[in-house]
Amino acid sequence: MKDFDIGIIGSGPGGYRAAVLAALRGQKVAIIERATWGGTCLNRGCVPKKDWHESAKWIEQSRHFEGRGIIGNPLRGDLARAWKHQHEVVNSVRQSYLDYLKRLGVQMFHGQGRFIRGHELQIESTEGATGIHCDQVIIATGSRPALPEGIETVTGRILHSDQLFDRGVPEGERVIIVGGGIIGTEFAYIFTMLGRQVTWLVHSEALSHTRYSEQAKDALADALSALDIEAQRGFVLKKAGVEGDLAWVEDAQGHRYEADWVLLATGRRPETEGLGLEHTAVRQDERGFIRVDAGLQSDEPGVYAIGDVVGPLMNANQALADATLVVDRILGKTEAQRDPLWVPELVYSALELARIGMDEEQAEDADLEPAVGFAAFETSPRALGQDDAAGFVRLLADMDSGAFLGGEIVGRDAGELIHLLAQGADRDALLRQFIAARYNHPARAEEVLNATETLAARWGLGDFLYGEA
Repeated sequence: MKDFDIGIIGSGPGGYRAAVLAALRGQKVAIIERATWGGTCLNRGCVPKKDWHESAKWIEQSRHFEGRGIIGNPLRGDLARAWKHQHEVVNSVRQSYLDYLKRLGVQMFHGQGRFIRGHELQIESTEGATGIHCDQVIIATGSRPALPEGIETVTGRILHSDQLFDRGVPEGERVIIVGGGIIGTEFAYIFTMLGRQVTWLVHSEALSHTRYSEQAKDALADALSALDIEAQRGFVLKKAGVEGDLAWVEDAQGHRYEADWVLLATGRRPETEGLGLEHTAVRQDERGFIRVDAGLQSDEPGVYAIGDVVGPLMNANQALADATLVVDRILGKTEAQRDPLWVPELVYSALELARIGMDEEQAEDADLEPAVGFAAFETSPRALGQDDAAGFVRLLADMDSGAFLGGEIVGRDAGELIHLLAQGADRDALLRQFIAARYNHPARAEEVLNATETLAARWGLGDFLYGEA
């Protein structure tokens, strides 16, 4: 039986990040993957989906080409070719990923990893079984699509997002998307721009279970509506099937919708099947998430869990942050605790939505007095020059201390600009840093400065934010 300092089950962003960090800091590391190296994010999630989103934005922006003096035939989307492009990107990234792990000396095992007991793992592959002992174990097995009770997929006709990326785009122009969460909201835009006729069915308002402000959700709804993309509310999926050339879905009232194929974007659940957790003290909650303390250690000492398998937020950004925290704690470098509020959340749709930190309700619940600073991109020279001036920067600060409490960025490049709000551990001084920084002009980042200056002027925080307090 081989011995390792750290064993990691799962090779998604959290598992990969943990392996790299631990190896760079001198640890002997094993990483185990039973399916495709890179996990959901690389193969079926954020990487290929953002590739598609980029293509969708190019098509949308082409509507402004003639006015900019770019003359030619209008662009149109080809979803099948777009699938091939993302597939090539994913393969390239995966190869770089594997090469880096090899250069770092990380031992990679391809097979089903399961616990024999607390710190002993057995890896079952086509070549047989291998046993390893790890001083510390990190469970990073991610999540899988969740389907409503009684609903089953049908190859090429009724599918979830994992199958879409694994098997390719079904034939047929008409598609039904079921679900108003992040996945459904993103694909409603992407598919429409890439030439599909989309019927989008949701239970309640899109993104209703997120912490985005009503202002952000309204801005996205307006951007989608301008492209003739609107969700039909009040739909609760009860039945689905295929008849002849059509796939269909039906709600409890018997309302039926038909199309060439259906994408089910009905959530995800933690992936713990086959891990042998019954041979450990690791416990799960009623939703299947692994129970952990604030440092992400499970009930089994020395066994940690990160990312989607912990929840409740299920995204690559959280998994990456968790990986850093756990490796630091294993190496005794920190006593910090998990704080999901301060990990960026993103939506890539007709507008990019990005947020971090508290919203007003959470701030008030913490007995703070939130002040709002706002700056719209509609007056930004850079945004106007890009023909893409929808959106805004919205910042929250504490009235008493001037500390940064949270913020949103809505619009083009929000996924990049949000890093300005995520930097540094000293949130008491962050807004002062925005005031003191030097900016390229014209740039979208200037609206972060403008929103901060609005805070100072509107709420009497000038003395603090300009460094005079």
